[in-house]
Order: sequence, then C-alpha cells, then structure tokens
Amino acid sequence: MRVIDVAAPTDSGTIDGLAYALYRPEGRCEGGVVICHGAGSSKESHLDFARACLAHGMAAVAFDQRGHGATGGVLDSRAVDDVATIASLLPPGPVGLRGSSMGGWLVLAAAAAVGAAAVVAICPATAEGLLRAIRAGHLNFPVDADAVEAAMAAHDSEAGAVALGDRLLLLHAEGDEVVPVERSRALHAAAPASKYVEVPGGHHRSIQHDPEMQALALRFLGKRLRAL
Repeated sequence: MRVIDVAAPTDSGTIDGLAYALYRPEGRCEGGVVICHGAGSSKESHLDFARACLAHGMAAVAFDQRGHGATGGVLDSRAVDDVATIASLLPPGPVGLRGSSMGGWLVLAAAAAVGAAAVVAICPATAEGLLRAIRAGHLNFPVDADAVEAAMAAHDSEAGAVALGDRLLLLHAEGDEVVPVERSRALHAAAPASKYVEVPGGHHRSIQHDPEMQALALRFLGKRLRAL
C-alpha cells in the first residue's frame, strides 16, 4: 500500500478568537489568499484549496467564522472585520480572497477593507437571502441576526463587485438550488469587466471542490497576485 502524506499547516491557532490554519510556501511567496467558508461549514472543508495555493507558490489561510467550528461563539457584526484580521496572518504582499456561498458574500463585502488584489466568489449568497434564512432559523449555527444585518447594511456586496471590476472571478453552478444562478449573472452584469463562469447542471456545493474550477481559480489568483 502506498501512503501519501498531505501537507500540514505551517501554523495553526487562534487570533482574536478565530481559529485558523495557515499554509506558507518554503520558497518565494507570490502573495496570500484568505479562504472563507459558507454557512454551517468550517475551515477543514477548504484545506484542499489551501494546499493547492501552496503548490502554486501562494500562502493561504482558512479560518472558522464566528459561530462555526473551533471558533465557536456567535456570528455577529465583526464578520467583515474578521477577514482583515485573518489577512494580517499572511506574509507581506498582495492578498486574494476566495469564498463560497455565505463566504462568497463575505469576500465581496470585505474586498475593499483588505485591499484585495483578486477575489473569487463561488455561488455568492445575497444579503437578503442570508437574512431570510437567519430570521427563519434555517441555519444551524449561533448568530446575532440584528448584528449581522447591521454589518450587511454597512458593507454592500454588489458595490464591492462593481469596485473590483476585472479583479473579480465569479463561479456559479446553473443547477444551484440554494443561491439561484441569477445572482452571479446580475453581479456580472453590474461588473462587466469581471470574469464569469457558469457551469451547466451541478448544485450548490458542486463547484467548490471541482478540480477544473479550482485550477481556474488558482490561475486567476496567481496571475493577479504576481502582477503586484
């Protein structure tokens, strides 16, 4: 039997209560990527992409948002600021963001705060959709709905997409049953310089770990981070 060792994080721990796993290349670093998971998920679900960043000469850090995983607590108004806190763990250099679903909304909302050189948003949720799910009790994690609503009012993901322009890559599955594909179509229409890839069929989680889509995201991030 052949045993393959998977790269362990270079560093892991907590910062401001946020649990993280950081991967840092041994040689030259082309920049770093913050990875934001979706509602009810955790950093472990995205360590495959973190390791892939490492293989492409980029540092990467995944973290558990408040109310999730090893971070615990309650998701609240600090959600956007937390992305900047996590980005501070990366080596000096340009920063990219990659998020899925709720994390897709988050990376669009936080892009300006971290000065993102590139953003990959996968099936990004809308603020309205997230709030409906939160208010209806459909999400299985602790959340301060009023605090999250205040944060969403202060950080417009649509405006974030427009400001990013060609620094934005949108990925969406046509068959997404949670966040309708029309969401990314509308974002691309508002930010026509962005790159948009719509995958036939699929479902809400099908793109996150698709090797072809991961490779596309890595090329997009790498090109823009190396350009700075």
